[in-house]
Amino acid sequence: MNVQVGQELPELVKHPTTRQLVQYAGAQGDFYEIHYDQEYAHSVALPGVILHGLLKAAFLGQLVTDWLGDTGRLITFEVSYRGVDGPGHPYRCRGRVSGVDGDNVELEVWGEDEHGKRTTIGTASVEMTA
Repeated sequence: MNVQVGQELPELVKHPTTRQLVQYAGAQGDFYEIHYDQEYAHSVALPGVILHGLLKAAFLGQLVTDWLGDTGRLITFEVSYRGVDGPGHPYRCRGRVSGVDGDNVELEVWGEDEHGKRTTIGTASVEMTA
């Protein structure tokens, strides 16, 4: 794969649902009520239930690994949360190549709410193998 600085990764759009949040809570063991109980979420000043941070990280990880396919391997990945996202709204995962040094490629990744606000930002390092 020919990779250049500035190259954008194909956008990945997720459509999370409250049901998915409950399923994720069961799989991951995070049963904090802000992820499935609307009344509780409102009682702690949230606009409603919100996505798990690690679920948003998983979506961004999928963005990177879908782009990589069989041409490389993920070396490092980290994200930081800058806003909340709720079910019933599209979550856009985007990224771009920020550096290339031989087979080592640095990526900038982010998740956006439906208004284009970056609610999760991160970086990934990959090694191209094919």
